Amino acid sequence: MPAAKPANLIDRTFDESVALTQEVRNYIAYHEGADRREFELTHCLHVGYHHTRVSARLIQVMTWLLAMKALLSGEISPEQFTAPQYALTDSEECSSDKGEEDANIPAGLRDLLQRSHALYSRIKRLDAMVHAKLEAGEVPNFAMLSGPGVVSIN
Repeated sequence: MPAAKPANLIDRTFDESVALTQEVRNYIAYHEGADRREFELTHCLHVGYHHTRVSARLIQVMTWLLAMKALLSGEISPEQFTAPQYALTDSEECSSDKGEEDANIPAGLRDLLQRSHALYSRIKRLDAMVHAKLEAGEVPNFAMLSGPGVVSIN
């Protein structure tokens, strides 16, 4: 039996993103109903807005990671990778860290806001690095994404 190939940065980040997405899904599924029973409508809307922000970040991250995996495996071209449907949007809702310190937001949601923001920020840095390589005429590969320059993105 061949030795297992060590996971690369993209695979590890993908696994982390899937786990966080599942955690967010479970959190929202459980807490949304409880919040509606416990809080007034304006507070529920405020909390719901932050649920949406976490979800939007994770959608952006997962879309980018799937496109990156497809690029690295040769399933899509660099031109396809840079198409708008795979682009990481730079919206205020995704980029901002607001809400992470808001005592009016449940602690569990504040934690998810912080973790999803950190993950989104890491992907933004990776995206900038990949686009710089593409603009220089280089096609990204797994080796490029596991070198010393990448280790510092966390």
